[in-house]
This record gives sequence, C-alpha cells and structure tokens, in this order.
Amino acid sequence: MPHHTSLIATMVAALVLAFALGALANRLRLSPLVGYLLAGVVIGPFTPGYVADLQLAPQLAEIGVILLMFGVGLHFSLDDLLKVRRIAVPGAVVQIGIATVLGWGLARLLGWSLGAGLVLGLALSVASTVVLLRALEQLDLFKTERGRIAIGWLIVEDLAMVLVLVLLPSVARMLDGGGTAGAELWLSLAATLGKVALFVALMLIGGSRVVPWLLARIARTGSRELFTLGVLAIALGIAYGSALLFHVSFALGAFFAGMVLNKSDLSHRAAEELLPLKDAFAVLFFVSVGMLFDPGVLVRSPGAVAAVVAIIMVGKSLAAFALVLAFRYPMNTALTVAVSLAQIGEFSFILAGLGVGLGVLPEEGQALILAGALLSITANPFLFALLGRLEARRETAPTVAPAEDAEPSYDLEHHAVIVGHGRVGALVTEELTRRGLPCVVVELQRERAKALRGRGIDAVYGNATAPGVLERAGLARADLLLVAVPDGFEAGTIVERARQLNPGIRVVARAHSDDAVAHLEQHGVDAVFMGEREVARRMIEHAHREAKPFTPLGAAPVTPP
Repeated sequence: MPHHTSLIATMVAALVLAFALGALANRLRLSPLVGYLLAGVVIGPFTPGYVADLQLAPQLAEIGVILLMFGVGLHFSLDDLLKVRRIAVPGAVVQIGIATVLGWGLARLLGWSLGAGLVLGLALSVASTVVLLRALEQLDLFKTERGRIAIGWLIVEDLAMVLVLVLLPSVARMLDGGGTAGAELWLSLAATLGKVALFVALMLIGGSRVVPWLLARIARTGSRELFTLGVLAIALGIAYGSALLFHVSFALGAFFAGMVLNKSDLSHRAAEELLPLKDAFAVLFFVSVGMLFDPGVLVRSPGAVAAVVAIIMVGKSLAAFALVLAFRYPMNTALTVAVSLAQIGEFSFILAGLGVGLGVLPEEGQALILAGALLSITANPFLFALLGRLEARRETAPTVAPAEDAEPSYDLEHHAVIVGHGRVGALVTEELTRRGLPCVVVELQRERAKALRGRGIDAVYGNATAPGVLERAGLARADLLLVAVPDGFEAGTIVERARQLNPGIRVVARAHSDDAVAHLEQHGVDAVFMGEREVARRMIEHAHREAKPFTPLGAAPVTPP
C-alpha cells in the first residue's frame, strides 16, 4: 500500500504550513488568516516547490463551509431570519445590483463583453460565508441584531447566487444569439424557484420534526462517538442531498439542517462536538483560496486589481452602509454590515469558474476575482479591528444622542455589579433579583442590555474594561462585583480596573482552567469558581449526605455509631 497519496499529502501540507504561518502571523500581531492564505500561495501552482492537489483542496474546503453553516443554523432560528427579512431581502438585492453595475462598468473600461461584465459584477457582489461567520463568531455577534442582519443578508445573497448559477448557461446562450434561450431562461427560473421552495418547505415542516427526533434517539444510546457521528452525518448528508436533489448550495442546505435542529435541547452539544472539525476544515478553505491566487496578476494588471478591490471594499460596503441607514438602523449596525460584506469568497470562485467554462469571462477576469478575494479576505480582520476601536472610542466619547438612546448611569449604593449576562450571568442575576438584592448588569451586547432594562433590571451597555462603563454601573459605591465572563484572563483585566475604582469591593469570578484560577487569584479576586471543581464538590457532598453503610461480601453489616 503506497504511503504517499494525494489526499493525505494535500491535507498534511495545508494544515502544517497553515499552522506554521498562522502562528508566525499571530506573533507579528497580524490575523492568522493572513498566514493561512500565504500557506495556500506557497503550495499553489504559481510558486516553485511542492504543489498540492488543486481538485481536492476546494472539496476539503467545502466541508468546512458546510460545517460552519450548520453551526450557524444551530444558533439561528427561523424567527431570527424572519425578524430581519424587511432589511435583508431588499438590502441584499439592491447591494447586489449596485456591485454588479460597478463590475460591469469596470469590464467595459477593460474592453470586455456584456456577459463578462455581468459575471464580474455578480462575482464581486457576494460575500464569503466563511469569512463573515468567523468574524461574527470571534466578536460574539451571532445573537445581536446586527449579527442577525448580516447573516440574513448573507442567506439572501446565497439564494440569489443559486439562481445565477442555474440561469447563467441559458443567459450565455442568449447573449450568443441562441433563439430558444429566452424560453429556457424562464423555464429554468421557474424550476429553480420551485425546487428551492420545495426544499425549504420540506426542511421547515418535515425536517423540524425528523431531525431533532433522530438526534434525540442517538443521544439516548449514551455513546459520545455515535452522537458526534450522527451530527456529522446529518450536516453532511442534508447538505449533499439538498445540492443533489434541489440544486441549492451545500452551504444553504447545511444552514437549514442546523436551523431545524435549533429548538432541540441538544443543539448546544451538537455545536460543541463539531467545533474541532469545523475549525480545521475552515482553515483548509483559506488555504484553498491562496492556492488559486496567481501573484503575477499584481504585476500584469495593478490598476485593474486596485479597481476590483475598490469595488469590493468601498463601493459594495458604502452601498450596504447607506441602505442600512436608510432603514433607520443605528450607526454601529450599518458599520458592522458594511465591514462584514467588504470581501468575497466561495461563490465568487464558483461563478468565475463557470463563466470561464462557458466562454463568457476571460481567464484574466478569473485572476482578477481571485486577487480581489485574497486581498479583501486579508484586509477584513483589520477592518473589524478598526470597527472595534471606533466603537470603544464612541462609548467613551461625550454623547449628544437623544435621551432615549443615551446609556443610563446608576446612583445605587451597597449593590452588586454583574459583568456578563450569558448563561452564568443570567442565572446569577435572576437569583439576586428574586432575593430582592439591588444589582446592575454590565453587558457587551446592546440588545441584551435594552431587553434587561425593558424587564425592569438595571443594565449598562459596554465593555467593562473600557473607561466609564463600570462607573456608570456605580461600581465605586457597590459592595460586590460578580465577573461572569467566560474568559478568565479578560476577567483579570476587569478586576484590575474595578480595584482602581473601589479597592475594598469583594470580587467573585468564574474560570475554566487552573491557569485562569491562578491568574485571577493574583489579581486579588476573593473567590474563584471553576465549573469542574464545583461539580465535583457537589457530587461529593451529595454522596456523603446520601451514603449508606457499606458491607463487603461475606461480612456482617456494620452499623455506624
């Protein structure tokens, strides 16, 4: 049996080199994505040395897209999708139209045909699923209003690209003068819409019952191995089946598979089981992008590359920014959506490949699209970092907003300040409120803070490490600080800030590791609770409380004194 196979060689080269260059990028204070993309360039066909399998790498990357979209669906319900339909549908459609017109204009300047201009514009109009979702995941924006809008916008773009991919062959023949292309176009459109509608109906009506029931039955076996395999089979099986039977994208099929499982009690466990696989295959996506990039296009057509990047990162983003503001959403929502869409990815590659195969798009057009993808994906994390700094500065700057938009300040005394309103923070807040103890919650997500205030619970929106946030919660006059954020090292920064404002305050925090416990104790936290330790302690207490006299076989019963 040969030890060198194309599959193993491609995966090993991609993952090892991605790890090495990703770690180097992180050391240089760059996004690890830059390292992953450079790893692809190194093992691609346009640089000397080892060349990975160009057929296998995109297929491995597609598995990452499937797992990522399945994970998003697990945290994204149908209600979330319907809440943003009024902005996501018209916003995405208009933004696609504007980007397509800009791409068409560039193609005309380059002397290309009408069909080439349409393909170029459409390829530049659609954002990458992987890049957008990784950014939202890292910033914990999935459950925020702006995160839901960005994801809903992405789903509409995916649906639009499904239609484009099906209709493009008929449009190409019509542009070439085919007599029956017009009729074929309308028939293809009707058939595609019918298949998509049937798939969505089956998933929402039948899948919402069958998939959770199936996973529950698997969980009852008590086998973690079978559960993980079952989740993986559901995600990949539905994604592949939807593409095969209904001609929707793998990503869209996986998203709906996760969404129908959203209301199951096992959805969080399913997401945790898939996390390592999802991260590993997502890295392969970025490596595959780098493999397709020809650095020579930067020398041959620097002006055209700059124009493509400008359309992606300026033209398209400005259009999205203006559209969100036109729907009367806040500035931070408009900025988040604009930055989220300032890149292109997997659908762009598929569309460019189809355009070249049909003879509509010149090969130089495909090279420009890939250059635009690599450069925009590389720059996107920096845009999100800039967005974070702008929001932090906006939080600390004097506000001139109307009274209803201003963040409140609280003049309480002898109260508790709770930082973080996730699963742990919510339970703590609920118990303190039930006991009638005054408390103020500091929450990083604006929507959660507003919802808490709507329920009569005092809450402040902002990052607890930023100047002015803990002050608004009245921490200088509080008796107790409860830090419920999951990152123990971030909690240390919050405690350090709190001690400056109130040196005598009692501090309680949570941690997930022994290192985090030690870190927090060094910062003077009065009590640190780690989940595993608390579970073990409660189990031992219960065992002592419920223990009965132990009698070895063949021995007389021993009665305790």
